[in-house]
Amino acid sequence: MIQIRKARPTDAEAIAPIMLTAMEEIIYYFIGEQDQQKATAFLKHHIAQPRNQYSYEHIIVAEEEGNVVGQICLYPGYMLEQLRTPILSYLQTHFKREPNLGNETQVGEVYIDTLAVSTAAQGKGIGKILLLYAIDLFVYRQKEVLGLLVDKENPKAQNLYLKMGFKLIRDVQLFGKELTHLQFSLP
Repeated sequence: MIQIRKARPTDAEAIAPIMLTAMEEIIYYFIGEQDQQKATAFLKHHIAQPRNQYSYEHIIVAEEEGNVVGQICLYPGYMLEQLRTPILSYLQTHFKREPNLGNETQVGEVYIDTLAVSTAAQGKGIGKILLLYAIDLFVYRQKEVLGLLVDKENPKAQNLYLKMGFKLIRDVQLFGKELTHLQFSLP
């Protein structure tokens, strides 16, 4: 049975490799090299810390038999700059990197930064369960707007979001990729 709960700092070890599957290219760009071990360590560090965009504070996990098998990381768009500052500082200090980052979100939405399921648990509907949980919590209960970016090269994912009720907002270019900005809100 799948259980949904807020993440804890101690979940960082389990969440990091799952989160990396959703943003591997981006993290490699951040750290300046294609090193899976360093990328996972980067995420693990930030997931375990408060007050940053990848913090456990912004993650909801799916558990199966006591193991984290999926995660959704989301935060208010107006907080992006504040939550990104520790990430940029860490990159400068540990990797001597100052990546040029655009704004993937905006004021007026709760931004879904990552949604990912472990390879072993894929095909069980866990991603959809996490997404429906977020829609219920943020849209129906808190009356917020959910936003996300989806790669134009992933029409399967875009179609899933559209079928679930997300609406096309605009096309965006970020991290050298063509993306589509989608939102879910009350009618």
